[in-house]
This record gives sequence, C-alpha cells and structure tokens, in this order.
Amino acid sequence: MNRDIMGLIVKREDGSEIVNYDDPQFPSYIFEGWVKPNVTWERVPHFHEDVEICTVTQGKMAYSVNGKTVMLHEGDTIFINSNQIHYSMCIDEEGARYVIFIAHPGILNASVAVEMQAIRPITDNKDLPYLRFRDIDEMTDAMYDLMKSLLPIRHCAFEVTKQFYQIWDLVIKRSEIIGILGPEEAPDARMQTFKNMMHYISNNYQRTLTLEEIAGSANISKSLCNLLFKQFVEESPINYLMHFRARKVAEYLRSSNLSMSEIASLSGFSGVSYMSETFKKCFGTTPRDYRKEWRELARAQDQQMRKEE
Repeated sequence: MNRDIMGLIVKREDGSEIVNYDDPQFPSYIFEGWVKPNVTWERVPHFHEDVEICTVTQGKMAYSVNGKTVMLHEGDTIFINSNQIHYSMCIDEEGARYVIFIAHPGILNASVAVEMQAIRPITDNKDLPYLRFRDIDEMTDAMYDLMKSLLPIRHCAFEVTKQFYQIWDLVIKRSEIIGILGPEEAPDARMQTFKNMMHYISNNYQRTLTLEEIAGSANISKSLCNLLFKQFVEESPINYLMHFRARKVAEYLRSSNLSMSEIASLSGFSGVSYMSETFKKCFGTTPRDYRKEWRELARAQDQQMRKEE
C-alpha cells in the first residue's frame, strides 16, 4: 500500500481509479473506514475494473451508482459491479463507519470455465450495475459476517481468495433472486460520453476551462453537458472541475513539500487565496492545516508501526 495516497482517490487520465492495493502483487484492498462531510474521499466520482463491496457497520450513508442514489443503513451491504461510475456520500453530520473490499474479479478466474460460467455473467451484465443486501433480504447477515471477517486476513492472499469466492457465491445467488435491474442503469452511450468529459477535465484541469470546452470535448451541447453531470455526479461541470482541482491540491499537500503558490499553479488555480477558499469549501479546512494534520497522522502511524514491529 502507498501510504502517501491513503484516503485519497487517485485517478488515471481516463477517470478510472488507481486502487491502492494492500499488496501490489495481489489486486485487493480491504479497509475499515469512515465517511463524514468534507473528507477527501467523499463524493469523488470514479470507476475501475475492480468490483467494490461496502458494508455499513455503524450509522448510515449512501452511494451514487451511475447517477442512482442507493441508501445504506447499518448492516447493509452494496456490491458495485466493474466499471460503474460511483462514489460514497454522507447523508447526515454523524457520518458512518464501514468495511470496504475492492478486488479485481480476475482473482477468481481459476480457469476459463469458471470465468465464463461464474465471473463474466456478473461483470459483463449491463443490467447489473449494483446489488444491495438489506435487512429484509436473504443472505444479508452472511454477507455482513464475511465482510467483517476479511479485516484480520487482509494481507493473506490465499485467505482473501477463499473469502472472495464465498462473497461471489452470494452475489450470484442474490442476482438470480432479484433478476434484471435494467431501469436503474444509465444507457451505455451516455455513460461513455460522461467518461469522455471526465477524461478531458483530467487532462486539462491545469488551465482555464469553460463549460463550452468541456461540452465540446464530447461533441455535445452545453445543456446536455449540464444534464449528464447532474445525472452522474449531481453537480455542475464547473463545480466538478473545482472539486477535481481541490483533490489535486490534497494530493500535493500529502505527497510533496511544494509551496502553496507552486501547488496552486500545478492545480489550475489562479492564486493561493482562491485555492485556499475553494479547498476549504470542499474539505472544511485550510490547505496549511490539512498538511499539518496529515503529517501528524503519518508520524503517529509510523510510531505505531514501529511499536508493533
């Protein structure tokens, strides 16, 4: 795991997330975390080939999946399929605690037969963007127990693989019970158009961008551009751009010793004061305080690790 990007969602140029796996040699990430307003990993639209499974252990929260808001209460679990545009969000000031498991389905591909019979029917199913396990549903308790028991084995690839097979079995059974979820998925063409605009912003955020340029990158009108951003991420294109830049600021604050003026320039802001104002709106703290808090946290974690060794 790269500790410099813990708590951040780092993307490639096409908008897909670079998952911070527990072991670079094994595509799995397991974490017991929390979400509250203004944290850096809330409301960050992204997608990845990995499936994402999140179990709420305390409080309540929500996920947006392809523009559909899915409410989650304590005990609920959500399975998000490969390559779906999604993000977590708070629904109150209390926030929530959760266990999250992000894993590449290739872990389960023991053979071509397994891949074709059990993996691709889920990952390639365009009518299955997500599954929700709730207290009124079958198998919810079993999924909860499996997710909780992942934490102590997160660094053992063999044990995680065994557990992943059990989780996948529940996903298959749940999908068979529910059937097709087509009406809850956005059409492929619109999703790809939105991904193209995400890609354009990722490549051009360092310079001044207009709504017309963002829409033009996908050859659509400004009104349709606004509509797609509202559908998939519930904010305007310009607000999305500002949040994207603020997240870049957070990355630089945590992984470099650059000055505030240097970070402002690299992140596409016209000056330090504008950068600080935008950052505080997004994350509830100033860039300087954020850097200080992160460094103190990193030192505390290093000390704890040395004690455990």
